Amino acid sequence: MIQAIEKLNPVGSLLKEEKTGSTNGANPFESIFRSAVEQVKQTDAEKNQAEYLLATGQLDNPAELMTALTKNELSVSLLVQLRNKALDAYSELARISL
Repeated sequence: MIQAIEKLNPVGSLLKEEKTGSTNGANPFESIFRSAVEQVKQTDAEKNQAEYLLATGQLDNPAELMTALTKNELSVSLLVQLRNKALDAYSELARISL
């Protein structure tokens, strides 16, 4: 039941997809945030599943739960940091006088 570690895709790959048009016309910021939100949803579901399996005695390796918890924590942290940086950038743009 051990799953292989998935390869992390750099954020730059999302921008390349935007240039090739594979993101269906979405701007790069939107695609980055959508990807981050989807990652949070996915890791949260994995965490909930691992917690359920541990609670029902079906999880053989408790380290899988810790891995799922860490992945979820990191994905939420990344999303929060992205949000904070976007708000900082918006505040900077709002302060610029034309």
